[in-house]
Amino acid sequence: MMIVVTGSESFVGRELIKQLLEQKKEVIGIDLVNEKSQNYEYIKMDICSNSITDIIPNNAEAIIHLAALSTDPLCKGKAYNCFNTNVMGTLNLMNTAMKKNVKQFIFASSEWVYSGFIYNEEKNEETIIDISKISSEYALSKIVSETNLRQQYTLGFCDITILRFGIIYGKKNGNGSAVESIARKVKNGEKITIGSLKTGRRFIHVKDIIKGIILSLGLENFNIINLSGDKVNTLEEIIEASQRIFHKKIEVAETDPNNPNIRNPSNRKAKKIINWEPEIDLEQGIKDLESFL
Repeated sequence: MMIVVTGSESFVGRELIKQLLEQKKEVIGIDLVNEKSQNYEYIKMDICSNSITDIIPNNAEAIIHLAALSTDPLCKGKAYNCFNTNVMGTLNLMNTAMKKNVKQFIFASSEWVYSGFIYNEEKNEETIIDISKISSEYALSKIVSETNLRQQYTLGFCDITILRFGIIYGKKNGNGSAVESIARKVKNGEKITIGSLKTGRRFIHVKDIIKGIILSLGLENFNIINLSGDKVNTLEEIIEASQRIFHKKIEVAETDPNNPNIRNPSNRKAKKIINWEPEIDLEQGIKDLESFL
């Protein structure tokens, strides 16, 4: 089974490559860094390059497309760069996949395509997305690529799996999610200032994301699947868990306690369609971060 991974040296990509190699899969990775992090076939190339057709093997089992400007800050106010990479780069890969008869295209999308959560309202893959309500360039680029993939599937493109990732955390260098940020501050005994303690997300550990990607390999037809945690964890819960784990008591200040922001994308479809289940809960995930922070 030959699997092509774009963004192979990203936070998610490195862990994916590691697990694919452990499962004895044949892997080709594509990214823009000079040095690869582990022993696999690596090619430095921009996904927008016309030459990408030359490096994708015929009849590959899957392209797992992770490469992107993958956060809102990287895209905010930079619509051209965002769409050039996230939309045009994806179209370039789709064109290559068609030419090379790739069997499956797995696309890393995001829960940020959902907007307008009302308190703890749950949204799922059947929720109608009003594109006019999306203000983020990043989220807009993802939903446009999802739409392009859906349209091409109706015209005979290969099997397509769109995975809408939840808020991922783990041993990530640089800026991470609220989990890493809060855990680090608690470990260092720093004061935390937040909007509302009740703000919450379905945080998901990177290893559980990788498990979902691998389980989606070989999935037939067109599917959109959320990969999110089993429950909404609030910032208060992250603080409390971190204080227990690091044996610290820190000062917390709320600037807007009555206006929590909650995002609640369901993961029931993933459990049903690919038999996926998150294994790492918040407490275990923070413990895993202890030596890294």
